[in-house]
Amino acid sequence: MKTAVIYWSGTGNTEAMAKAVAEGAEAELFAVSDFSGSIGDYEAVAFGCPAMGDEVLEESEFEPFFTSVEGELSGKKVVLFGSYGWGDGEWMRNWEERVKKAGAELVGGEGCIVNDAPSDDDEAKLKELGAALK
Repeated sequence: MKTAVIYWSGTGNTEAMAKAVAEGAEAELFAVSDFSGSIGDYEAVAFGCPAMGDEVLEESEFEPFFTSVEGELSGKKVVLFGSYGWGDGEWMRNWEERVKKAGAELVGGEGCIVNDAPSDDDEAKLKELGAALK
């Protein structure tokens, strides 16, 4: 199964999470600014983005990208992950709803959120989450 991990990271925390997911999924890894392919070419996709501002996805790069591919998610396996510094994870709950409404299969249960940098335990969980995409 062809799988992509696509992420945005400002501090490196979500990038570290993306690397763990990609390892578990045996997937291609892309920063969102480097992804030039088509979501249609992948059966499974993991998306990573930290909470920004008022618990929203990063607005200048990631949100426009995600909005542009949202309509192509129907029938795909999807995993969501990201880091945060405050709040209660509202951005992740809202993102999960968007993915479900797009017709994707959200695998691994809820999206994975980590406060600041991922610990060794977090990275192990992220690798398992990636493996769920296989």
